[in-house]
Amino acid sequence: MGFFKEFKEDFSEAVNDLVPGGEELETPEDDTMVDTLGENIDVESELSKLDGLLEQVSKRVDEKEQPQDVAPVEKKEVKVEDEVKMSTNVDSTPIQPVAQQVAPVSDETAVITKGMAIKGNIESAGSVDVEGLIDGDIACSGKLVVTGSIRGNSSSSEFFADAAKIEGEVTTTGTAKIGVGSVIIGNISATSAVIAGAVKGDIDVQGPVVVDTSAVVMGNIKSRSVQINNGAVIEGFCSQCYAEVDVEGLFA
Repeated sequence: MGFFKEFKEDFSEAVNDLVPGGEELETPEDDTMVDTLGENIDVESELSKLDGLLEQVSKRVDEKEQPQDVAPVEKKEVKVEDEVKMSTNVDSTPIQPVAQQVAPVSDETAVITKGMAIKGNIESAGSVDVEGLIDGDIACSGKLVVTGSIRGNSSSSEFFADAAKIEGEVTTTGTAKIGVGSVIIGNISATSAVIAGAVKGDIDVQGPVVVDTSAVVMGNIKSRSVQINNGAVIEGFCSQCYAEVDVEGLFA
């Protein structure tokens, strides 16, 4: 094959490799054998054929450089229900929320001073000292100290009354101490108790109860153990139902 025909074919293959995805360049067909060693070579004719190939290459490059219309990206709104589904496990079991931790007891102490009267309920994350009057229920996470008056129920982690006047139930998760001169009209629930004042109501204590000399109790006492000092007055029934003793088994 002649030199120019081989050159055109190689040139066409190289261009097709550089510009993929399109139709192959049309190479002018010429089955005429060109004698590259002879003197009958039409150089101008062969060069014009190469110019035709270059025009095709230029046209193909221009078509590749033309910007193509890009379809706009569709925005999808994610609803709350979709977010919940996305936060599930592989086995389609919803992820359980983390259990809320109980807030620790605050070190602050609220003081209801003498001469102050509050009508309404009170809640505190810390301790409360009541020197005045509260007409309502009171709940605190810390210690409740009463030297004044409360007309309402109270709950705390520890309870102490000193010369106080309380009309309502007293509930504590710790120790209840009723000092001398205190008067409580209501039931008392605690884990342990020391009674030195006057109580008109039932006393329910999971642990020990100490009834001091100056104590006056008008009500039943339920405890694990009870100590009654000489001079104490109790009008009621005492039961050590929380004791670890099989009383009925002793008489079986």
